[in-house]
Amino acid sequence: MVTQATKSERKSRSTSRSRAREMRHKPVAMEKLFWDEVRDRKLDGFKFRRQYLIGPYIVDFVCLEKKLVVELDGALHANRIAYDMERDAFLAGAGYEVFRFRNEELGGDIAMVMATIRHALKAPSP
Repeated sequence: MVTQATKSERKSRSTSRSRAREMRHKPVAMEKLFWDEVRDRKLDGFKFRRQYLIGPYIVDFVCLEKKLVVELDGALHANRIAYDMERDAFLAGAGYEVFRFRNEELGGDIAMVMATIRHALKAPSP
């Protein structure tokens, strides 16, 4: 028998999947810029996915092979510090390393951002 909690969880996951799909089709400028750098294994052969569900959260970009999450934070995130910390703790508990970059960092020096990510991807696993 399916419990009410299971029904609620399924509905929430379905809603999140729909939201992620919508976000993939309507990316903000910085997400589009970053995606152009990592799509089709352009970053040293590592595969990235965008707007990907991990547990109850949608992450901006993830390399599942290395369990590396990249979050691009716009102005909205300045008001969501507690939420982001909770989310990062969940992801870390699931074995993911989270990198957060402000949109200004990406737009200002994308080469530095990509070098940071490349270094993390090539680092040996702990």
